[in-house]
Amino acid sequence: MRDAWAIWNNLTCAWELQATFDRFHCETCGGETEIAWEIDEAFRKKRIRRLNDALRRGDVLHGAIMITSGIESLGEDARTAILRSVQTFSDFSEDNDPHKEHDFGAVDHGTTKVFWKIDYYDRDLTGHSPDAANPEVTHRVLTIMLASEY
Repeated sequence: MRDAWAIWNNLTCAWELQATFDRFHCETCGGETEIAWEIDEAFRKKRIRRLNDALRRGDVLHGAIMITSGIESLGEDARTAILRSVQTFSDFSEDNDPHKEHDFGAVDHGTTKVFWKIDYYDRDLTGHSPDAANPEVTHRVLTIMLASEY
């Protein structure tokens, strides 16, 4: 066990450790010990999913939303409607979300099929993120494109 303070982060929708006190100690014998933190895969997936959903809503610290020239050519009203559809998309299934990360979707704008995809980069945008579940080392990029541009 260890005494600590944690705060709720509204951006990542997760508890974050703010400060720790004293040393670790064993509940059984009361002696001091060391501990190695392990985050299980279910927790990682849930955190990635929450961060991706936050990006789609425009509520993430390190991220960008990109639209392709095909989306741009549809005009401002279409862009606004498509962005709203991406923001509110919730039709995730095993077919379109096999990794359960909410990182891809398809929406229809009239007769036009639109894809959106989230990719994870390091903060310098020079390579892949070392840990997509960690918002401090990840820059998310949401790309919205016509299906025909894929």
